[in-house]
Amino acid sequence: MQDFMEKRANDLAVYIIEHQTTIRAAAKHLGISKSTVHKDLTWRLKMQNPILHQQVQSVLRINKEERHKRGGNATRLKYLAAKQDRY
Repeated sequence: MQDFMEKRANDLAVYIIEHQTTIRAAAKHLGISKSTVHKDLTWRLKMQNPILHQQVQSVLRINKEERHKRGGNATRLKYLAAKQDRY
């Protein structure tokens, strides 16, 4: 594995753990695709740093459990904004 990929995987893991953020937010922050972030965190990081991998997986598990709440809130805000635009 190339050095920059290892560094990127570590940087992503540290960013997600420190900020308790999602894969999508981490990808946007570093300017890379969600697919790359996912592969770095699930495959590359597991091979190079299993302890950091476990920490990231716990954050991602929490994000997955809360995903339906964020989606519902986004939909609610969307319809509230549409309702206000009509009046």
